[in-house]
Amino acid sequence: MYIVIVGAGRIGYNLAEKLIQDKHAITIIEKDKKTCEEMSLKLDALIINGDGCEPRFLEDADLGRADVLAAVTADDEDNLVICQLAKEVFGVRRTVARVNNPKNEHIFTELGVDVPVNATKIIAKIIEEEVSFEDFINLMTFKRGKLALVRVDLSIESPLINKCVKDVALPKNSVLVTIVRGENIIVPKGDTVLQKGDDIVALTTIENEQQLLDMMVGKV
Repeated sequence: MYIVIVGAGRIGYNLAEKLIQDKHAITIIEKDKKTCEEMSLKLDALIINGDGCEPRFLEDADLGRADVLAAVTADDEDNLVICQLAKEVFGVRRTVARVNNPKNEHIFTELGVDVPVNATKIIAKIIEEEVSFEDFINLMTFKRGKLALVRVDLSIESPLINKCVKDVALPKNSVLVTIVRGENIIVPKGDTVLQKGDDIVALTTIENEQQLLDMMVGKV
């Protein structure tokens, strides 16, 4: 895929680095000239020094052919404007935006941002999970409430312990995204063996959340 990222802070840099590792073509737009110079030495990506809220810099990034636009600056207003330009002017099919102020999340959704990512909300839910000892947590919903990114902790009682990913019959429209094992992040493959203590991040539809829970941790 061709992906344009606006904002080269820590989130933007880490996102670009991961996507480049996954063999995607990346262009980064960043206001700060020094940051651009540093990133050009570290990343195999096109780096554009400019304001992503100005269409001319989006044109320089050839945004019209992008599969995804990710606006991850520290300014919610900028992120919203960038996503709207991407949709309305350049016809980008999918937009992702960082939401810095949780109060603004509904605005992003109402104005058509496909995936508003509210980091504060995600962290709060993870904390709440630890307090309540719940095994299953909805990290965020997107596509206007139709899909959910969820996390499941595999306990010793899980029926999936010691099973290969290829042998797990997931619910319809569900996919394993990541396995967090200790300090390691594992991209699931067919021969990956699930282990006790694995934190599984999966994508599913809202209606299949309970079915996914039953499969991974047993009937509750």
